[in-house]
Amino acid sequence: MSSNPSPGAGSGPGAKPKSQSPFRKRGSLQYSTSPFDPRGARHLLTSQHSLPGIPVALKQTIDLRTSMDGKYKEIAEELFSRSLAERDMLSAPYEFPEDSPIEQLEERQQRLQRQISQDVKFEPDILLRAKQELMKTDSATDLEYLKEQSQAFMDLYPKEMEREGEKEYQRVSISGEEKCGVPFTDLLDAAKCVVKALFIREKYIGLSMQSFCRTTASYLEELSDRPLDMGIYEEIPETSVTADLDQTVHPPVSATHPYENQDPACMPPDIGYGCKMLNGVVHIYTKKDSMDTSTELELPYPDLSEYIADMNVMTALIINGPVKSFCYRRLQYLSSKFQMHILLNEMKELAAQKKVPHRDFYNIRKVDTHIHASSCMNQKHLLRFIKRAMKKYPGEIVHVERGKGQTLMEVFQTMNLTAFDLSVDTLDMHADRNTFHRFDKFNAKYNPIGESILREIFIKTDNHVEGKYFGHIIKEVMADLEESKYQNVELRLSIYGRQRDEWDKLAQWAVKHQVYSNNVRWLLQVPRLFDVYHTKKQLSNFQELLENIFMPLFEVTIDPTNHRELHLFLQHVVGFDSVDDESKPEHHCFNMESPLPANWTEEDNPPYAYYLYYMYANMTVLNHLRRQRGFNTLVLRPHCGEAGPIHHLVSGFMLSENISHGLLLRKAPVLQYLYYLAQIGIAMSPLSNNSLFLSYHRNPLPEYLSRGLMVSLSTDDPLQFHFTKPATNQCISNTHYYYFPRSYTVCLEETLFNHLTSYSTFPQSTFCPQVKSYWLGPHYIKEGQEGNDIRRTNVPDIRVAYRYETMCEELNLITQAIRTDELEAITEEEGNLSMGPV
Repeated sequence: MSSNPSPGAGSGPGAKPKSQSPFRKRGSLQYSTSPFDPRGARHLLTSQHSLPGIPVALKQTIDLRTSMDGKYKEIAEELFSRSLAERDMLSAPYEFPEDSPIEQLEERQQRLQRQISQDVKFEPDILLRAKQELMKTDSATDLEYLKEQSQAFMDLYPKEMEREGEKEYQRVSISGEEKCGVPFTDLLDAAKCVVKALFIREKYIGLSMQSFCRTTASYLEELSDRPLDMGIYEEIPETSVTADLDQTVHPPVSATHPYENQDPACMPPDIGYGCKMLNGVVHIYTKKDSMDTSTELELPYPDLSEYIADMNVMTALIINGPVKSFCYRRLQYLSSKFQMHILLNEMKELAAQKKVPHRDFYNIRKVDTHIHASSCMNQKHLLRFIKRAMKKYPGEIVHVERGKGQTLMEVFQTMNLTAFDLSVDTLDMHADRNTFHRFDKFNAKYNPIGESILREIFIKTDNHVEGKYFGHIIKEVMADLEESKYQNVELRLSIYGRQRDEWDKLAQWAVKHQVYSNNVRWLLQVPRLFDVYHTKKQLSNFQELLENIFMPLFEVTIDPTNHRELHLFLQHVVGFDSVDDESKPEHHCFNMESPLPANWTEEDNPPYAYYLYYMYANMTVLNHLRRQRGFNTLVLRPHCGEAGPIHHLVSGFMLSENISHGLLLRKAPVLQYLYYLAQIGIAMSPLSNNSLFLSYHRNPLPEYLSRGLMVSLSTDDPLQFHFTKPATNQCISNTHYYYFPRSYTVCLEETLFNHLTSYSTFPQSTFCPQVKSYWLGPHYIKEGQEGNDIRRTNVPDIRVAYRYETMCEELNLITQAIRTDELEAITEEEGNLSMGPV
């Protein structure tokens, strides 16, 4: 039986580094499957020892050493120590000459003949006659002959004709030996750094049972000495698409309410495990009365020293000059290539959309992946609800002030207001120019009429009326979503970590008021406010906050019968979020000298990376335990890169499945290129950014989309930023008006498609695969255009194929450089052996 020390032990000041595996193992349970299998256990890879300052990397068959090795710690500390001045990324414009005319008439005729074969079934005769003129056909007889031949071929080979039409579009390619425009030595050094960063992300994402881009993983697998399981979902039976498409795109609805069955006999039994937190991470034991190393269950999580070493590597990469130049050039190339693609294929993409019956912008599936529950309604909706509550429940006690209860009418009387006096202007909850770079004033906008007591009464779950009003207004929002059929949201509720019973109270609120909809999933956001709670003497150290957040989740996983409401509620929770003002200055650099959570008693707030690491570590252990029990697992999707230092995006790249905002990627070309290659989802909110941190015309969303980053639109806070119902429509219409002219309709619907899935089968929305199979088709998990069903997504196969092929070209560029270098090294070694003395 293993007797390894607990995580974090000996990692404080003055501790000597110990030789150990990258992930601490506890107990005797061994994992035989690879870290990409979300349905089974993880295979923990053995590590190799390294010099101080170099991360303990996964063993690979390739040499990823660069000239920066050994300097990561010094570079990272220097970067953390100096403030990062905000500056705009200057873009070098590219101009392309006009395409020269095709010289060979035969090639031109063959191309036009293929177009006629593809389009003859759908286009009017006037277009065919125009093509007849181009092809110099002699008479209408020739035109009829072409039409008959095309129809006969389509009748005999409909499938082949359909695939031929999908593949046929104008591609832009680069010829020559040095396609990237930099010397091979610079390409090789940059490629090694990029691949090393991707391996780091794959390691952490696989360990925590989150989703990693399958296309990227397939290329990394070629450079690794181990097979990578892509975590493919089970094959889903195909749903037939009939004339009535509405019946096929809506998943079946359960006849019973998911919160109704609270019978303990119907719940999973208690498995008798015990749990306690050591050095900020929960440990699981097979016996409650004997929680020591002999009964400790082996559930992996990342070692603190390795995480800090990997973070130093990533931090050093983003300021490496040659790597920055290489990534910037590739990003500019991707932007220019997309513009050429639009010029050459715009009309074909629009024509493909017009051929699809029934489906258009209004009836394609949309998921708002970043929206807060306390502000998911617009101002008019909240105003009407408050007025109805004042008329319906005037005598209900809603607040206790100095031991005396106050009715709802008395609360408004103290403000000298009646229902007739209230208006949207009186509520004053819309963000204005006074909130720009003033997060404190923005938070104050959550208070109706500027009164925090009204916020507590109407948009809180834990109050004197047990969240009655908030539950009712959320159910009204859900009813609107269900009526629209195609609108879905992932609402964020808050867990503060001040008390251990917050989870139970939140679950009881949801179950008691039946707050559930098939159109809604939940994320739990954790505000980074330890310094505030510590100042108010609500918490004595940071580990208390972690215990209050995670211990109830482990307890309900071990014994659901003791937390019945929480067990039911967690079935519809999909992940964690970390929220607060990122622009707050951080006075501490997270390193091996940082205090452990039990010893963090300082007045200063822990840095962003500190919060994210301990959330990730506990979530990883929890996911392995929940997977063993057959329960759903959770993901990490924090607010990241909205403001503040660049290194927040480093933590997000390493630990998070998706992020929200990501504005600062525009200042970090290396990270932006890595986010593209890893296809990390970025939920962007231009209207929110416009009122807080970045004006609308400077938002990088269109630039990100043109380069192929996995961006999607989100509303963030409709109560503060939107006027329409649903708020998603205003967000989309503004984006269409400002960023995409009419000819870019496909770009707009591409961002909506990104809410659900990507061309590399990386899901941004966390609705279950069975639901997505109805929305997107049963093959949506496949790569490229094979996974796209235009009848449901309204995204042309041409666009999907372009994105997939472009990404494969980029991945092939960096992996081919490394393979070429390895081949040259082997050839040189063989030459030296052959020249030896006889």
